[in-house]
Amino acid sequence: MLSVTLMVVGKIKEKYFSDAIAEYSKRLKRYCRLNIIEVKDDPTPDSPSGRERDLVLKNEGARIFDKLPKNAYIVSLCIEGKQQSSTEFSDFLEKTAAGGKSEIVFIIGGSMGICDELKTKSDFKLSFSKMTFPHQLMRVILLEQLYRAFNISDGGKYHK
Repeated sequence: MLSVTLMVVGKIKEKYFSDAIAEYSKRLKRYCRLNIIEVKDDPTPDSPSGRERDLVLKNEGARIFDKLPKNAYIVSLCIEGKQQSSTEFSDFLEKTAAGGKSEIVFIIGGSMGICDELKTKSDFKLSFSKMTFPHQLMRVILLEQLYRAFNISDGGKYHK
């Protein structure tokens, strides 16, 4: 069974996000071993300077690097990544697992995004849209799309 890890910056504070995450986590148990690892986010000023932004990205990136599993397939969620349909995402998961990787790690950065070093280390960059989403909501969107992708692969009716 494939192991899927969400490596995320910050904690979920809103109950409605926590409830959605719990629901999709429960649904995904049928298809994969799901692990969600949270790393501390740095406080960010309302209008950060370039230097402050770089420092936040560096600090959060270092915390993620420290927790990255060895030999995992790393996917960074970032706006400049490749967009895929749900069916293409399902195929991507199947091909990645068939390629010998038993663990896929999806990185969701904090409010400033993901540092360039992590993007460079990633095996794949994925974008869900050219729009920007709150990183807490992105967890829910990713989990829903993971569930949809596995359901597509399994020939389920959820996608229809």
